[in-house]
Amino acid sequence: GSGAAPIVADIAKRECGCLTVGVVTRPFSFEGRKRKLQADAAIIKMQEAVDTLIVVSNDKLLRIVPDNTPVLDAFLVADDILQQGVVGITEIILKTGLVNVDFADVRTVMKDAGTALMGVGSGVGETRAQDAAVAAISSPLLDFPISKAKRVVFTIVSGNGAMLHEVNKASEVISENVANDANIIFGTFMDPNMGEELSITVLACDWEDPDAKVEKEIVQAQVVTTTIDKEEEEEEEEEEEE
Repeated sequence: GSGAAPIVADIAKRECGCLTVGVVTRPFSFEGRKRKLQADAAIIKMQEAVDTLIVVSNDKLLRIVPDNTPVLDAFLVADDILQQGVVGITEIILKTGLVNVDFADVRTVMKDAGTALMGVGSGVGETRAQDAAVAAISSPLLDFPISKAKRVVFTIVSGNGAMLHEVNKASEVISENVANDANIIFGTFMDPNMGEELSITVLACDWEDPDAKVEKEIVQAQVVTTTIDKEEEEEEEEEEEE
């Protein structure tokens, strides 16, 4: 849970020297303010304990699921998105693909990279790679544009194998929409179950987000205020008992 995850991550990174990547979600708005504060405080702790933290806002899932989606199914969609992020990272390191990536390259991109954004897109037809790349970098899951990202990892998965010109088109779309000096690595894999579809997952990190520091300070202030209010309530209850 949110209490143990930062501790485990800190041990993995600082004591074991592992490349440590966290994947978390922000709760839906309907889950309440208390739940949101708890999640924000946990995310701050996770950011301090990992090399890269991928944050997905559940509220943004509302933009990609139908209005008549049951609540349980909405949570399953959130889990599926997280799975794509985790699988995308692990496969690019471990799975033998059409284009393999050395772990040292992945470590260079994701070491001490801070918060990362994840976008997912897919396409079919002659322009499937370009369409998937455009969809990924403009994904509703992104909290803000990736135009200033200096480190990018993206994976291409298709049923019949991506063509050279498709990889080139996807790479062009992504490189044109991140920082000019961005370090970009990619991997391509085959999944026969996808048929003619091609999917691209983009992880973008290492940029200066001017709102991040302000948001962190606000969250910390809210957490402190909530703690103080709780302590005051406990003191009042003790006085009433006396």
